[in-house]
Amino acid sequence: MESGRRRSRIVALQALYEFDCVGHDLNSSIRLLTQENPLTEDALTFVQELVIGVKENKDGIDTQIRKFAPSFPVEQLSLIDRAILRLAIFELVFDKRVPVKVAINEAVELAKAFGNNNSAKFINGVLGSVSSAITQS
Repeated sequence: MESGRRRSRIVALQALYEFDCVGHDLNSSIRLLTQENPLTEDALTFVQELVIGVKENKDGIDTQIRKFAPSFPVEQLSLIDRAILRLAIFELVFDKRVPVKVAINEAVELAKAFGNNNSAKFINGVLGSVSSAITQS
């Protein structure tokens, strides 16, 4: 059974993926994604905070991706890996409400569930570099 926070991250990831892939309205995506599997009010608020946070900080997040994964142009990353990284980097660098290990572990779990065979290792490596830079500053 997934925690409420994990379910929230999954919905946020799906909404961000749809937005990146086909430009769907984020609020409409969230509404549709939660129709069949409703979230608690707190979980839904968390989804909205994540999605809005990623959208508002996208340029800064993408700068972090470029800095810590220079061999992988943001535009060429798989859509799911890019969405997972954006979500996790938002939580690590901009939001800072979740412990670093939790944000990384959650992102790796999302990568295992939704990414390809290399996604979890890639996500873990990039986020490990991001977290090292955060703890040094």
